[in-house]
Amino acid sequence: MTGTRRGVAGLAVVAAVMIVSLCGVVVARAVVVAPRVREHAPPPATITAVDTAGAAERLAQAVRFKTTAVEGNRSPGAAAFTGLHRFLRQSYRHAHRALSREVVGTNSLLYHWGGTDPRLKPILLMAHLDVVPIERGTEAAWVEPPFAGRISDGHIWGRGTIDDKSAVLAILEAVDFLADAGFQPRRTVYLAFGHDEETRGREGAARIAELLKSRGVTFEYVLDEGLFVVDGIVPGMARPVAVIGTAEKGWLTLELRAEGPGGHASIPPRHTAVGALAAAIQRLETNPMPAAINPPVNEFFLRISPETSWMQRLVFANLWLFGPAVKYKLGQSPTTNALIRTTSAVTITRAGTVDNVLPRFATAVVNFRVLPGDTTTTVMDYAQRVVADPTISIEPLKREEPSVVSATDSPGFKTITQTINQLYPEAVVAPGLLPARTDSAHFAEITEAIFRFRPLRMTPGDVDRIHGTNERISVDGYAEMIRFYVQLLRNANSGE
Repeated sequence: MTGTRRGVAGLAVVAAVMIVSLCGVVVARAVVVAPRVREHAPPPATITAVDTAGAAERLAQAVRFKTTAVEGNRSPGAAAFTGLHRFLRQSYRHAHRALSREVVGTNSLLYHWGGTDPRLKPILLMAHLDVVPIERGTEAAWVEPPFAGRISDGHIWGRGTIDDKSAVLAILEAVDFLADAGFQPRRTVYLAFGHDEETRGREGAARIAELLKSRGVTFEYVLDEGLFVVDGIVPGMARPVAVIGTAEKGWLTLELRAEGPGGHASIPPRHTAVGALAAAIQRLETNPMPAAINPPVNEFFLRISPETSWMQRLVFANLWLFGPAVKYKLGQSPTTNALIRTTSAVTITRAGTVDNVLPRFATAVVNFRVLPGDTTTTVMDYAQRVVADPTISIEPLKREEPSVVSATDSPGFKTITQTINQLYPEAVVAPGLLPARTDSAHFAEITEAIFRFRPLRMTPGDVDRIHGTNERISVDGYAEMIRFYVQLLRNANSGE
């Protein structure tokens, strides 16, 4: 009996030592690991005197060109694109004198600004000219008409002011400013402005990438649209966070098709084609793919952890231990859930013609956004297992693999980070995962580093404006964007 007590006591001592040791490791990581990622103070930025009023008016004019992209239409609004091209040439004369320009894929633009040092790999700045249409029936909800290009209440209003004409024009404003000042880049700079990004960029960015590849061009890094300087969006953060997308999710669209006997609705079978399809959809929605904290999300938490509360810092610095709890918490919100798993969304359903006839067929289109680490093949296998109904066929309609993760110790990430620190000194810079898809995916074969960041401040109320109602950008925020690209070009061409 005494020996048993001693054995139990010994086990208790060992357990206590292990618990104390574990606590020590957790605390040590919170104290030592997290602060290690704090940014060093950057050199001061050169003050750029932006023509704020003139730049705002030029963006407003660009909004008036109704360059809406339409799925399946290879040349939507050709006259609008032609007019926008002409407007850009007239508005940015210094840039168009300093850079060569060519039209690719009917309506996309590619610019080349030759550098003086051929040993330096070029960089590519990207944006897109097309915009999404206005949802039918929502026009009256706009404070200003979506294509009027009006400036009021300190904002430029209209479709494209956030996504993505503001970036096209901010880049050209920056290049025009530098060219007028006699700036000559040491590193060659390319600008690529696609015309069909909103419909996957097959005729625009993809053709530009193919053209550059055929010419043997490779890039030090590519910078495209993506994440923002977010304020009041990251829980527990008093400071804004500038999130640079180092990866983006892939894309898989599946069609589920159920077949039934048809016939008169007064004598229905136990399960109709619609019922079988509905059951399959319900199984997909209630059985999501497993969550995972991949490298961009893990590093995001590490980077912001020094600015969070002590408890959050303990958690973020020790995801190896607290990962399951973090994944559960992130999974409760659609926004954060998209960062930790491959998501599925039923976007289109079709069945039936009249109310008293059983449909022979019922179909549903399901869009998956594929997390890095998953593949379109593993997602298809998952869908087959979850649907688990041999009478329902599952066919892929569109598929693109998730991107690789670009390194945060690369020259491109460091240059972008330096520029953000100079222009947005109050912000914490962190890598992150972009849950959407960009035109930059087409350039994966000619660069090892793609970053997705737009130098624009976003608050919770602004996020819903992207592809939504009352899209707008503040006049001052747009001027900040221009200064960012000016400083980025200076930093990218500083002494190597």
